[in-house]
Amino acid sequence: MSFVPLQGPAVLTPAVPARESEIRFTGPRRELTLPMRGAIPVLSRALRADDAHASVTLLAAASMLALKLVAAGRVRRTDGDDGWQVGPLDAGDEDRIRALATARAYDGLDADEAEETVRSVLDAVADTMTRQPTRAAVPRQVTRRPSWQDRGRGADDDLPDRVLVSLRVEAPAELLEGGQVSLVLQVHEVDNTAHVVDAGRLWTDPDAGHGFAARARTGAVVALREAAQAWPVLERLLREPVPDRLVLDEAELTDLLDQGLAALAARGVDVFWPRGLRQELSPRAEVELRPRSHDDPLMTGVFGPDALFSFDWRVALGDDPLTDDEMAELSNATGPVIRLRDNWVVIDPEVARRARRRRDRRELKPADALRATLTGDLDLDGERVEVHPGATIEKLRDRIVDAAVVSPLSAPPGLAARLRDYQRHGLTWLAELTGIGLGACLADDMGLGKTVTVIALHLHRRDRRLARGATLVVCPASLLGNWEAEIHRFAPGVPVRRFHGPERDLDELADGFVLTTYGTMRRDHETLGSVPWDLVVADEAQHIKNATSSTARNLRAIGSRCRVALTGTPVENNLTELWAILDWATPGLLGSRNAFRKRWAAPIESGVDESVARQFAQLVEPFLLRRRKSDPGIAPELPPKTETDQVVELTREQVVLYESLVRESMRRIQEADPGDPVARRGLVLQLLTGLKQICNHPAHYLRQANGRLRGRSEKLEVLDELLGTILAEDGAVLVFTQYVAMARLLERHFADLGVPTLFLHGGTPVRQREQMVAAFQSGAVPVFLLSLKAGGTGLNLTRADHVIHVDRWWNPAVEDQATDRAHRIGQTRAVQVHRLVTAGTIEQKIGELLARKRSLADAVLGRGETALTELNDDELRDLVALDDPRRSGGSRPLRTPYG
Repeated sequence: MSFVPLQGPAVLTPAVPARESEIRFTGPRRELTLPMRGAIPVLSRALRADDAHASVTLLAAASMLALKLVAAGRVRRTDGDDGWQVGPLDAGDEDRIRALATARAYDGLDADEAEETVRSVLDAVADTMTRQPTRAAVPRQVTRRPSWQDRGRGADDDLPDRVLVSLRVEAPAELLEGGQVSLVLQVHEVDNTAHVVDAGRLWTDPDAGHGFAARARTGAVVALREAAQAWPVLERLLREPVPDRLVLDEAELTDLLDQGLAALAARGVDVFWPRGLRQELSPRAEVELRPRSHDDPLMTGVFGPDALFSFDWRVALGDDPLTDDEMAELSNATGPVIRLRDNWVVIDPEVARRARRRRDRRELKPADALRATLTGDLDLDGERVEVHPGATIEKLRDRIVDAAVVSPLSAPPGLAARLRDYQRHGLTWLAELTGIGLGACLADDMGLGKTVTVIALHLHRRDRRLARGATLVVCPASLLGNWEAEIHRFAPGVPVRRFHGPERDLDELADGFVLTTYGTMRRDHETLGSVPWDLVVADEAQHIKNATSSTARNLRAIGSRCRVALTGTPVENNLTELWAILDWATPGLLGSRNAFRKRWAAPIESGVDESVARQFAQLVEPFLLRRRKSDPGIAPELPPKTETDQVVELTREQVVLYESLVRESMRRIQEADPGDPVARRGLVLQLLTGLKQICNHPAHYLRQANGRLRGRSEKLEVLDELLGTILAEDGAVLVFTQYVAMARLLERHFADLGVPTLFLHGGTPVRQREQMVAAFQSGAVPVFLLSLKAGGTGLNLTRADHVIHVDRWWNPAVEDQATDRAHRIGQTRAVQVHRLVTAGTIEQKIGELLARKRSLADAVLGRGETALTELNDDELRDLVALDDPRRSGGSRPLRTPYG
C-alpha cells in the first residue's frame, strides 16, 4: 500500500456493472487509478493510516462495511442477473449506512452526498467480491496431453472446474465457551460465485452431486495453498486428507482478527461470520469539565492552568456506549471472545488492549480538552479517537466559537476614545476569550488600532473586576514611545512606566501598564516572571515566531492570567510560526510542534489537500482575528493606495558583475558535496544576496562605502526623479531597503544633493527613534530612510504620501507592513507606492511570482528565500540567469516551488 497516495483525495468512479468501478487516488507527486479488486485491499488498511485524506477514510469505511455485509450473505442478483449488489438490507443496516455517511462527511461532501458514495461502494464491493475471480484464487491452466486416467471421464466434462475459495466461521456454544471457533473451507465456481459448496464434499461426494468436476479439487488445493501463504494457519488444512475444516484456538483466532483478515482480503479470500458474532465496537471519548467546589461552571478562568477536565474513554456498541461493568468485562477479557448483553461477541484484540490500557485514565489537560472539543477528536497514544463533549464544555465551545459575533461591548469607562465598530468587536472578542482564561492573537492590518483595542481591554477587565495585577506590554524598542503616548492619550490617569534602560525597576508596581522591550525581557525574564501579571501583551508578536529562540522561551516563562499577541503578519514564512504565536497565547492548543507539523503544516504547505486547510482554519479561527483595511466597513475613511513597479535596466557594469557572479556561483554549487546540503544552501543564499545587491548598485555589492555613485545604477536615477517630483509637490516619502549598507549609500547621495534625510535602523537608540518620528511627522524633514526590519512595523508615519521600496522582499506581506507605516488610520492623502525592479533579473522574476501568488502569501503558505535553496541546479539556473530579450529571443520559463 505504500506506493498508493493516501494523503490526497480519492474519488470513486461508479460503473455498470458495479465491479468495473474504479477509484482514483491523487497524491502530491502521482495519481493512481485502481480497479475495485485492486482498491479493496488498499482500503482495508487505509483506516489505520493517521494521515489519510477524509475521502480515503470514507471509502475505506464503506468498503469495510461492504465486506461485512457480503460475509453475512447480504447480497442479491441485480436486475438482469448480470451482477450482484448488497441486499436485502434491514433497518439496522440502513441506520449503519446513514450513520457512517454522517460521521465521515467532510468539507466539500455533505452527508447526503456521502451516503450516495457509500451505497455505490457497497454495490461495487459486493459485485467484485461475489462475482469476479481473483488471480490468487484461480489455478493456472496447464496444457498437457490426456493421460490414461482421463479416459472414460466424460460424465463430468461439462461441470465447472475453475474455483476460488472462502472461509466460513461456525461458532457453536461449546466452542465459544473455550474461546474457540470452527473454520470451514468453501469452494465457489469462478464464473458463478453463488454456486458454493463445503470443500469436504468435493472429496466425499463421489456422485458429483455438488455440481463440480473432479478436477475442481486440484483448483481448490491450489487456491488454499495461496491463501495459506497469506495466513499460515491454513497450512494445517493442507496437511489434512480432506481439507474441510479446522478449529481455531484463542491464539489463532486472535491472529486471524489481528493479521489474517486483512491478509486474506488482499488475496481475495472472504471470511464469512455468523450474524451477531462480530459486532462493531468503536472507541469514543467524552470530555467534560470537572466541577470545583461551588463555582459557576462558566466562571472566569475556566481554562486557566488550574482548570480540571476529565474524559471518559470507552467502547460503543453501535451508538450505545458500554456500561462500566461491560467495560470492566472487556478490559479483563483474556481472549477474543466475550459474552456481552446475552450474546457471544468476537472482539478486535486491539480494542480489548486499548480498553485495558486506558481503563483508569481520567484526567485531561485544559488545552487538550479544548482542542478535542473544537476538532471532535483526540490523539490517544498515537490513535485518533472520536470525542463527544459533555454538556458544560459544549456550552463553553459555543461561547468560544461565537466570541467574534456576539453583540459588541460598549467602550469601558475611562477610555478617552470613540471606538469604531470593528474595534468594539475586537474588544468583545478579546474580552470573551480572556474572560475564560484563554489567549488570543489579534492580527489586524497595521494601522487599524490594535493598541487602543488592548488599552480598552485593560480598562474593561478592571471595570468588570476581572483583573488581578498589572498589564505587561512587550514590544520592539521603537514602539515604547508610541505605547506610552497612546496610553496617556486614550486612558488618562492610568499608571504607565517603562521597564527599560539602566535604572529600571518594578518597585511599588501600580495596577496599570508596564512597557518593556524584547531585548530587556530576554535579559530580565526572571525579574518579570516574579510578578503576578494579569495580562501579558506581545506586540509585533512575530518576534516570537521561532519557538526555540531565547526570546520566545523567556517570554513563555513569564506567567499571567491571560495572554494577547498582536501582529499584522502572524506568519511570514511557514505555518510553524503561527503555531509558535498561538502556542504562547494558549499553550497546548495546537499540540506539540512535531504533531502540528505532521497533522497540519506539512499537508497545508504542500498544497495537496485543501480540505485540511479548511479544517485548520476552523480550528484557529476562534483564536485568531484577522481584519484587513480592504474588508468592507473596516476603514472606509482610508484614502486610496496606488502601487507601481518602476522597471529599470542594468548598467553595463551591473551586467558584468551579475553574469560573473552567476557563472562562478553555479560552478561552486554544482561542485558542492552532495552529502552536505547545509553547505549548498549557504552557497545559494550567498548567490541570491549578491544578485540583489548588484541590482541595487555596484558600490553596494563591492562594499565601496565611499565609491562613486552616479551613472552606475538606474535605480539611483529613477529615485532622483521621483524625489524631485515628490519634493516639488511638498510631499514626504518613506524609502525602504532591507540593507543598512544600501541605506548608507543613499544617505550620502541625498546629502550630496542637499536633500535632508532621517535614517532609522536596528541600531538607532529608542529616544532617538522617537525624536526622528516626531521630526518627520512635523514636516521638518521630508525624506525618511528606513531599514525594512527596523522600520517596517509599529511606526505611525502618516506624514508620508509616498513609499519607495528600493529592493524587493521575498514575502509581500512584509512589504505591505512597511507600506502601512503611511497607509493607516490618520492618513488623509492618497498614498503612492513605488517598487524599483531591475528588468530580466531575479528581482523581476520573483516579483512576477509574488504578484501571481499573492493569495498564497495571504494564506501564508510560501517559504520565501528558504524554499529557493531547495531548487535543483537546473531550476536555480533558470531563476538567476539574466534574461536579455535581445540575445535570447525572450524570457525563459521559470520553474520554482511557487509555480
